[in-house]
Amino acid sequence: MNQTIKDLLERRSIRKYKSEQILSEELDIILKAGSYAPSSMGKQSAILIAVQDKDTIEELEKLNASFSPNPKSKPFYGAPTVVLVLGDKNNKNNIKDGSLCMGNMMNVAQSLNIGSCWINRVYETFESEEGKVLLKKWGVDGEYIGVGACILGYPDCELPKPAARKENYIYYIK
Repeated sequence: MNQTIKDLLERRSIRKYKSEQILSEELDIILKAGSYAPSSMGKQSAILIAVQDKDTIEELEKLNASFSPNPKSKPFYGAPTVVLVLGDKNNKNNIKDGSLCMGNMMNVAQSLNIGSCWINRVYETFESEEGKVLLKKWGVDGEYIGVGACILGYPDCELPKPAARKENYIYYIK
């Protein structure tokens, strides 16, 4: 089995991270992979915002958790890097384009032995006034919706075993 297929089959969501920051070179290649994801009509409608500042991550985590059933939760699981994926609000394929970016980043992270996990509630985060203020503060121009947050870091846990694949997952029509 080639390494790409192996990485795709072995990637798991990681929910416990070492505090050690990933290397800049690793983050750069993960972001590049996200930026090379397929996009509708080649419009590249998604944007990626890489956050490694601890205080900003804490602020984002609190805001994200405020939309969860447990506002005291820690949805970023101690990950030292958070990549926010946003989609152009005026592109009808914004969620699809952003989702492909997320997938590319998580798969490349796996190939670099970096843990990742897709975190939801990014839509709510950046629809809120607090989220809009953050985008403005960061110099993000345009109208965007949140697609997901890709948390990244070195795993501080045993890698989870894959769940059994459900029956009737794949159909062949020949």
